[in-house]
Amino acid sequence: MRAALGLGSNQGDSRGYLRAALDSLDALCGTRVTAVSSLYRTAPVGYADQPDFYNAVAEVETSLSPRALLGACLGVEAALGRVRTFRNAPRVIDVDLLFMEDVRSADPELTLPHPLMHERKFVMEPLAEIAPFVVHPVLKERIIDLKERL
Repeated sequence: MRAALGLGSNQGDSRGYLRAALDSLDALCGTRVTAVSSLYRTAPVGYADQPDFYNAVAEVETSLSPRALLGACLGVEAALGRVRTFRNAPRVIDVDLLFMEDVRSADPELTLPHPLMHERKFVMEPLAEIAPFVVHPVLKERIIDLKERL
């Protein structure tokens, strides 16, 4: 199953953390990173008193279930030293499950597709770079068209 993951970092060696996260994701059993966007430097959202972020989006092919992939993403974050202090806090790494083909989930622990992805330029720009013609599972519009409206 194909999935899109949003990655971000604004602490320490951000580029190194992003590379390490991609390597860790590619090493997951039954999972292969198939595409990675360019790095985008973006201003923080929500809590502004912090450094800019480096963001990217990766496409993966995986045999993992959505819940298992989410758990793996959280495991990658923890292994790289992510500590959750408050909402939108600075972080060494963030790995978000954006969507997984047409899977929909409204579970409090796993909402798919990511409910805010289409409102965030730091997600949509890199996503449009690697998957411009993928159709958003709920909005039924192409990623490139959603990005153009931001």
